[in-house]
Amino acid sequence: MKKIIAFVAAAAVSAAVFAQNGKALKIGATPVPHAEMLNLVKDDLAAQGVDINVIEMTDYVILNDALESGELDANFDQHIPYMESTNKEKGYHLVNAGGIHIEPIALYSKKVSKLEDLKKKARIAIPNDPTNGGRALLLLQSAGLITLREGSGITATTLDIVKNPRKIKITEIDAASLPLTLKDVDAAVINGNYAIPAGLSAAKDGLFIEGKDSPYVNIIAVKAGNEKDPRVVALVKALQSEKIREYIQKNFPNGEVVSAF
Repeated sequence: MKKIIAFVAAAAVSAAVFAQNGKALKIGATPVPHAEMLNLVKDDLAAQGVDINVIEMTDYVILNDALESGELDANFDQHIPYMESTNKEKGYHLVNAGGIHIEPIALYSKKVSKLEDLKKKARIAIPNDPTNGGRALLLLQSAGLITLREGSGITATTLDIVKNPRKIKITEIDAASLPLTLKDVDAAVINGNYAIPAGLSAAKDGLFIEGKDSPYVNIIAVKAGNEKDPRVVALVKALQSEKIREYIQKNFPNGEVVSAF
């Protein structure tokens, strides 16, 4: 009897903590797989007294602007290097509340089926934001297409290219537009959350794929100080669950999405 009373009391305290935080958590997310994952755990969180309102958006910049301004309580669309780049560039105060998965980027093409078939002076499109642009250039270097200045790392730009034996022409384009641009270029480096909705599979369609040891883990981001909000903690726990692991394994068996927990 005492154990039952203690359990009920603990549950009541937990519910009270969530209730004190008031309204539902507003979470901005890109559609696939981020919003799908959130909607998958929505009922589980509601059963714990945590309501979430999933707002689908496709623009990384707007998602972070809305989070910093308080229009969103959290977002789920970005990796740590991108968040840190935004903080540095705009003076924002966003932090990582928990890592969920990795979406390996890949080099795709509608013109050739093998990397070695890319012709000289091929036109390759990459994301135009600094972090994903650097990530794309590192991928092209790993593929043997270019060589970057030593130490350039994830902040690499096209100015850091020191060797380009095939005289590849690199065009920087908004990340969300890359799937549509693919038909107009010889190849493009596309982030997973834009490639997947466009029907592209890294394993099946990619000419070259980022390794699974990627540091670009997709995270739940919040304003500094909110990472210990009980609702946020519950959200991260729900996403770092066997339910999400099974969702990833079932829906992305070819490695387009890889769990990071």
